[in-house]
Amino acid sequence: MKRSKRFEVLEKRPVHQDGYTKEWPEVGLIAVGSPNDPVPSVKVENGKIVEMDGKKREDFDFIDTFLADHSINIENTEKAMALDSTDIARMLVDINVSRDEIIKITTSLTAAKLVEVVNKLNVVEMMMALQKMRARKTPSNQAHVTNIRDNPVQIAADAAEAALRGFGEMETTVGIVRYAPFNAIAILVGSQTGRAGVLTQCSLEEATELKLGMLGFTAYAETISVYGTENVFVDGDDTPYSKTFLASAYASRGLKMRFTSGTGSEVQMGYAEGKSMLYLEARCIMMTKGAGVQGLQNGSVSCIGVPAAVPGGIRVVLGENLITEMLDLEVASSNDQTFTHSQIRKTARTMMQFLPGTDFICSGYSATPNYDNMFAGSNWDAEDYDDWLVLQRDLKVDGGLQPVKEEDVIAIRNKAAKAMQALFRQLGLPAITDEEVEAATYAHGSKDMPARNVVEDLKAAQEILSRGMTGLDVVKGLYKGGFQDIAERVLGILKQRIAGDYLQPSSIFDDKFNVISAVNNKNDYMGPGTGYRLEGERWNKLKDITFALDPEKM
Repeated sequence: MKRSKRFEVLEKRPVHQDGYTKEWPEVGLIAVGSPNDPVPSVKVENGKIVEMDGKKREDFDFIDTFLADHSINIENTEKAMALDSTDIARMLVDINVSRDEIIKITTSLTAAKLVEVVNKLNVVEMMMALQKMRARKTPSNQAHVTNIRDNPVQIAADAAEAALRGFGEMETTVGIVRYAPFNAIAILVGSQTGRAGVLTQCSLEEATELKLGMLGFTAYAETISVYGTENVFVDGDDTPYSKTFLASAYASRGLKMRFTSGTGSEVQMGYAEGKSMLYLEARCIMMTKGAGVQGLQNGSVSCIGVPAAVPGGIRVVLGENLITEMLDLEVASSNDQTFTHSQIRKTARTMMQFLPGTDFICSGYSATPNYDNMFAGSNWDAEDYDDWLVLQRDLKVDGGLQPVKEEDVIAIRNKAAKAMQALFRQLGLPAITDEEVEAATYAHGSKDMPARNVVEDLKAAQEILSRGMTGLDVVKGLYKGGFQDIAERVLGILKQRIAGDYLQPSSIFDDKFNVISAVNNKNDYMGPGTGYRLEGERWNKLKDITFALDPEKM
């Protein structure tokens, strides 16, 4: 066949480099509405759920049992389940129905019913509901701070810049596990250099992550994964009960924490049981609620390529964010995994969380160029900062970031690098040279950084653990090294760990360590003139991008 030149041109567009598949329900490659999904139902006898979504209690798997016993408001479930799903969906977008009223209903629903309700909404209606159902009134954003060399000087400088730009939380990980103490300390010091009160974590396997938290090097945890089928769950030698125990271990030591889940994980691991992605994810969200965890990182996350390949998959990603909010949980709504070659598609996927606002619009906006992102690359990275600022300005939307001046960024990066230099000196760790400080001050990424002695660094990182160093040693080292202000801020984080106030749902800190949470900053959206409004000083700051022409200076 003679080809159309128009089609030949279209086939060369970036969007054609992505992968797509038609629905295949038998293996779970369907976003929502699998013929194998259960029909919503519930039956309570003697204060116990004996039937749920068409399954008798004697046929429950361990996820069903956990959900029935811990995740559903049993007292109200039969009444709530009897409501028409369309009526509940209408309540979600009705500005005259309060969030509190809806929460009483939605926390009483089964997984199949939650999916049925959300599936009644189109994406615009879902965004309307997301705006209303967010736990914390004020939206925020979270950053990834990593690099391919696990260079602690660069991590500190990048974290300082990210804090200055407005991120409320930051997450790092490692290429080499033994680097973990360096990375955790670096992001802690760097973030507090940029702004007091930023929460940080180091994403690792759970035992090491908990240990770093207990030592005072981190403030929260997030990568505690839950799954929607038994076979996937036990593949990691876990159950909902063991994950609940782990969550208690974190919380009891003053660490804020979230579970992590995401549509498509069960398909990706080969055990979707023919169920739809959204139904299995609803089970994960309910598990999170039942475990008593304050929030959930979801939005497909690292599985995003799976739902993105099927019809309606990106809509379902929005749906899982909404269900999380319907269960009164903090949501870190992903946008943190690159999944497309198309800039148009990347932006469209994000707008559904960006426009209504979530607790954390990205659960990892890469504060580095993507070649340095050890979380396999983010949907947004350091090269997109100005685009993000312009989108906020264009649409009068608070996406959690703010304009910065180049000279301020240079100064704060330099201060963070020098603080790390002084800290390493005080702690007897391998020296950070003036050359490294200079490079980190002006670096775009790790390609601009001089190499460190990997063997010596790895040895020293392990010594931090063997010597029993804690966050207090970091405070002392910073103080003695001449960085008393950063020392005070790190100490402030440690104090908050003891107080535990920031374990409240959806909590972040302002720069005075005041907790901003769903308790004292409760979302009160009920239509125009209510809820979070971008205005006043905040709007003046966001619209004042440095590269806009100033008529008074022309």
